[in-house]
Amino acid sequence: MNGQSLFSRLRENARDDWNAYVEHPFIQGLQDGSLPASAFRHYLVQDYLFLIHFARAHALAGYKAERLDDIRAATEAVRVITEIEMGLHIEYCKSWGLDEEKLLTTPEAPENMAYTRFVLECGHAGDLLDLHVALLPCMWGYAEIGERLANDPATKRGGNPYLPWIGMYSSADYLKGARASLAMLDRLYDERAGEGRMASLVRTFRQATRLETRFWQMGLDAAD
Repeated sequence: MNGQSLFSRLRENARDDWNAYVEHPFIQGLQDGSLPASAFRHYLVQDYLFLIHFARAHALAGYKAERLDDIRAATEAVRVITEIEMGLHIEYCKSWGLDEEKLLTTPEAPENMAYTRFVLECGHAGDLLDLHVALLPCMWGYAEIGERLANDPATKRGGNPYLPWIGMYSSADYLKGARASLAMLDRLYDERAGEGRMASLVRTFRQATRLETRFWQMGLDAAD
């Protein structure tokens, strides 16, 4: 790949879509603390429902994997999501006045269904590389956003209720996992792909990025 990571090449071919995602007004509201609380609460509920399908996607990755270490990695991802992340998410939601019953009984928003079902369809119809490219805007996008906001002097610190969210996605553990996902993506490309697949991978990446952008917009649209 001429020394470039697959992500770098995908981002170059979808720069406008990627920038619209990582610089969305929802993110700007997290940075300066101006995001309406109702928008964030709606996002949190839908993000819990998203995690269920995120776990399903990793379970599908285990089925699609051919290497034992990839099967183990997918199995571990499902365990972490279902046994750790979802519990932490429930506790975090409580700090925003959202109990578990609210999380479990709220219907999925169309924007949530659109992205999660797109990811699963990519995995069913394609191979492990297709699935991971569809997941890429989520898996790496949050890391890029969290790290940028954490290091930007313009980010409001005092009295910003969204600083813990920024901290979650800029933590050393989260960034380590996100960087590992980029390395895995490069390996999968080397093993399974070639230049003939780039156009298809770019289409998948662009569509997944647009759907993630709509997830942010979903939150804004729910603001009181």
